[in-house]
Amino acid sequence: MVENTKIEWAHHTFNGWIGCTKVGAGCDNCYAADLAQARLGVAWGAGQPRRRTAASTWKQPRRWNNRAAKEGVRYRVFCSSLADVFDNEVPAKWRADLFQLIRETPHLDWLLVTKRVGNVMKMAEAAGRLPDNVWLGITVVNQAEADRDIPKLRILRALYELPVAFLSVEPMLGPIDLSLLLYHECPNWLDEDGRPPIIQRDCGAQECCSTCDFTGISDELAINWVICGGESGPHARPMHPDWARSLHEQCEGVGVPFLFKQWGEWEASLDRDRDDPDWRANYSNDYIDDQTKRGKSRWLNLAGGCGFHGERFHVMRKVGKKRAGRLLDGVQHDGVPG
Repeated sequence: MVENTKIEWAHHTFNGWIGCTKVGAGCDNCYAADLAQARLGVAWGAGQPRRRTAASTWKQPRRWNNRAAKEGVRYRVFCSSLADVFDNEVPAKWRADLFQLIRETPHLDWLLVTKRVGNVMKMAEAAGRLPDNVWLGITVVNQAEADRDIPKLRILRALYELPVAFLSVEPMLGPIDLSLLLYHECPNWLDEDGRPPIIQRDCGAQECCSTCDFTGISDELAINWVICGGESGPHARPMHPDWARSLHEQCEGVGVPFLFKQWGEWEASLDRDRDDPDWRANYSNDYIDDQTKRGKSRWLNLAGGCGFHGERFHVMRKVGKKRAGRLLDGVQHDGVPG
C-alpha cells in the first residue's frame, strides 16, 4: 500500500486543522505542540486560534479513496495527529466538513483518536452523526483515565454501532487493568436512571445476574483493539516493561488485537529480579549517580516510583527511540482488527 506516514498503525495521516490544548498527564510532553509551534507557527493552548489546512490537503483523501477502490483494499487514515477532532475550540463547521469528507470516502477507515471522549456524542450529533467508516479511539495513559473514559467509549460504540472502538495507550505512564473494562456492561443490570452503573474498583463488582457471573459485565467485547507505546522526545518518561507485558497478556487472553508501537526513548537496562544477582556490583553507586545526573538512567518500580525499593525495580536507560525499537520481549506485535 502507498503510505504517507511512518505511524505503524495507519497508512495515511490527515489533518484538517492544526492546534489543540493540553488536557492531561499524557499531554505534558506533546510532540504535536512542539512541532506545530516550532515548524508551523501555530500557537498551542486555550484561546489560541486553530489553523485550518489548505484546500489541497483536503483533496488528498479523495485520491487515497480512489486508489483504494481501484486496488480493492481499505486504507487506514489517522485523522488529526496535530489536533483533536472533538476539541471545544474548533469551529463546528470544520467538524461538519470533515464528517462529510469521511462519508464521501467510503473505501477509507478513518481513525479518530480523542482525549475528549465526553464531547463526542454532542459534537457528532451536531455534525450529522458519526460516519459509518469511523474507528473511534481514546487515549488512556493510566488507570484513572481508563476507569473514567472507557465506560464512555463503550456507550458510544453501542450508540453508533462502531466497527472498531480502540484504546491508544501512549504514552503509557502506569499499570492498567482492563479486566472490568474490555466488555460491555450487562443491559440487565441497571440503575434508577436505566443505565448500567460504573463498577467501583475500591468496593468490587456488584451482583448482576448468573449470565454475567456476578460481575456486571456481559461476555461481549466493547473494546476490540489496543495500541500501546512509550513516550518519545527530549523529556520522555520511561515505561516499565511489566506495564506493557500485562497489557499484551490481557489482550491475548480475550483475543483483542494488540499493537506495540514503540518503547520510546528508554529501554530496560537492568531487571533486578531476572538479571545478574550481583547487579549492585555491576551498577556501583558512583556509576548510578553519574548516569542519573546526566539524565541517562532512571530507576523505576512497578508502581511508577523511583528508587531502589519497590516491586519489580528496574534500571531504565535512555538510548533513543530508534535504538529502543518496538520489540516486546523480542517479538514485534502488529495486531490490527481484521
